[in-house]
Amino acid sequence: MNQMGDQLSISYAEVRSWHRPLMIMVAAMSALLIVASVGFLADGRELLQQSVWAKPLKFAVSFVMYGATLAWLIPKLRRARRTMWTIGTVFAIAGLVDVGFIAVQAARGTYSHFNASTEPFSQIGQQIFSTGVFGLFGASLIIAIMLLFQRVGDTALTWALRAGLGLAVLGMALASFITGWTSSAGPRTVEDAYGNPVPLVGGHGVGVPDGGGMPITNWSTTGGDLRVPHFIGLHSIQVFVLAVLVLAALAARIGWLCGERVRAQLIGVVILGYTALFAITAWQALRGQSLLHPDAATWTALAMAVVVTALLAALAISAARRSEVAPAGDGHSPSALPTRG
Repeated sequence: MNQMGDQLSISYAEVRSWHRPLMIMVAAMSALLIVASVGFLADGRELLQQSVWAKPLKFAVSFVMYGATLAWLIPKLRRARRTMWTIGTVFAIAGLVDVGFIAVQAARGTYSHFNASTEPFSQIGQQIFSTGVFGLFGASLIIAIMLLFQRVGDTALTWALRAGLGLAVLGMALASFITGWTSSAGPRTVEDAYGNPVPLVGGHGVGVPDGGGMPITNWSTTGGDLRVPHFIGLHSIQVFVLAVLVLAALAARIGWLCGERVRAQLIGVVILGYTALFAITAWQALRGQSLLHPDAATWTALAMAVVVTALLAALAISAARRSEVAPAGDGHSPSALPTRG
């Protein structure tokens, strides 16, 4: 347990050793989070019935979480350290450029995504933005691959990081690349925050155009939306590491959780269940179905995932508890030895 605590504890000195370019990006995103929050509350301008600051706000939160995770992780990778430092820097620069463009477009009261306007700034920005998307995806993919060949901490933490980055890469692929193949939203003209016409080409929706969705997220309430599995996949690494932390904390009070193998098995169950959720929501979105209106097939898949996950968790816990009590009742303890009469 002390070893697990050492692996996951964070001191000021350690934070200073985190990947510095990524931490600069995180600091910039934190500042944007404050600005966007104020804008969300004080600025009445809207794009597709959402505050112009809703998108920068969401991206700022997401990049603070994901960027801080990578900044902590990269210094722990012992192989190809210089290459990993460079890859982290590429991610930081791409993140600053892409989210910076999103924030500037929001301040201008116009669209950052799918904007086909001939206005020079938007045209140039779209090209830079697209390049940044490949940088973010490529950097995450390389880090995920490198994690396959080395451990970070114990087995539970290593698998949590590997699976989390793997799902993050899949989530990025869904939102960034598959969108162009699945979206049925052809060219359309919408209004910017000042009522000026802006042509949009493409979208994250499947079967319906983007806009008029849920509060804050703007996920569609009438059709499929690839932003749902994108969000679930992108932040899986935080969910898995949190699960590792919870199990480590519980192990201080629950004896059968002290074994590394038991915690690794339970993390495996968490990964399996969460991956099933990612797959189901992706399947649901690709069928043009809103997250809020699942059909019988979606409910059946969810029910099966819950049952299988719960069963595997119960089996892992039962085996761990049996292993804990086995030494006292296996017939080999001193009290169980036969005596001579």
